[in-house]
Amino acid sequence: MTTIHLQPNKKIYFASDFHLGYPDHETSLVRERKVVAWLDSIKTDAQVVFLLGDIFDFWFEYKNVIPKGFVRLQGKLAELSDSGIEIIIFTGNHDIWMFDYFTKEMNIKVYRDFQEYEVLAVGSRQSAIGSLNAKSSTFYIVHGDGLGPGDYGYKFLKKVFESKLAQWAFSWLHPHIGIALANFWSGSRKDEERIKRELQFRGDGEWLWSFAKEQEALKHHDFYVFGHRHLLLDLPVGENSRYINLGQWAYDDENSNHFAVFDGEEFIVKKYS
Repeated sequence: MTTIHLQPNKKIYFASDFHLGYPDHETSLVRERKVVAWLDSIKTDAQVVFLLGDIFDFWFEYKNVIPKGFVRLQGKLAELSDSGIEIIIFTGNHDIWMFDYFTKEMNIKVYRDFQEYEVLAVGSRQSAIGSLNAKSSTFYIVHGDGLGPGDYGYKFLKKVFESKLAQWAFSWLHPHIGIALANFWSGSRKDEERIKRELQFRGDGEWLWSFAKEQEALKHHDFYVFGHRHLLLDLPVGENSRYINLGQWAYDDENSNHFAVFDGEEFIVKKYS
């Protein structure tokens, strides 16, 4: 478990599922500017920023090529990282082929699997030998694709996409062909009816909520923070834990343009406008 010593008057921010690139360049550019404006608005008090996957609707790092565009976001992330703000990215199912570009160029940590964090809110009475008087909160953080019961078809596809052989084979496609194929595949899975079904609350059938409950039975965490689902959710997990899904920024509805912020005491979900 990684420990974050949250300094006085500093905060931790969370956002997910920007899907930059969807559905076209013009629409995506408007969204990218909004994301950049949000990042710019939090830079004065952010200590850590978690981006929980599907930042891009498609991303593949060839050896010497990355997808065209998204320079405003990359520039802002580089600026925040250079200023001392820690940026942590979790890959999602749309940007699963994110490798070392962001780490090498922007000093951003990139994770494929869940990570556990203990956040110690450092107070003015901090002991000289450690954070003995600091408030402690624990987090379980991941994008969320392929977790929980069911969805066996996708779980099989994920294993294929994560295989070195598949990545090697795709890398030999010319970027014009590879990126065009990926964009076509992604767009074909976002018809209006599919999106409508996706944004319906499933009650006890919420897979990631069930997964959080299973994990809580094994080990306590105060907060389970996920992306992927596209539905804004804040649900209890046992008596002292919460499952939070961050919604998305890709569709313009009540689930869009949300982020979460933790100040060491409260975990709050807000809408950016």
